[in-house]
Amino acid sequence: AMSTLKADTIQSTGGGAATLTKQEAAKAWSNVTSASVLQDSLNVSSVTDNSGGNYDLNFSNNFANTTYCHVGSDGNFGNANTSPHTLSTGSADVFTFNGDSSSNTDASFATVEIGDLA
Repeated sequence: AMSTLKADTIQSTGGGAATLTKQEAAKAWSNVTSASVLQDSLNVSSVTDNSGGNYDLNFSNNFANTTYCHVGSDGNFGNANTSPHTLSTGSADVFTFNGDSSSNTDASFATVEIGDLA
């Protein structure tokens, strides 16, 4: 017979995030408006608006290193921004840009998914 486990919250024995085995799940994601309003998120505590189309996502729980997966999309769906992104264990740069001119600009929305937690 198969058992069923039901729980609202699962933590590691140390009180942090539980490690998932043989599973891959986003450890941070966000939906941010052009006015830097965090509409919904996981493991994102706040957004810093650096300039038009350039945001920092500040994580609730830091990542173990700077080799995490950093993928995003924006409401403008333009060409890839060729500016280098700065990665740290506590935040990620997010650039939205105009595909016609390849310049950073505020998008109507931006979504970001980020790799694994520490």
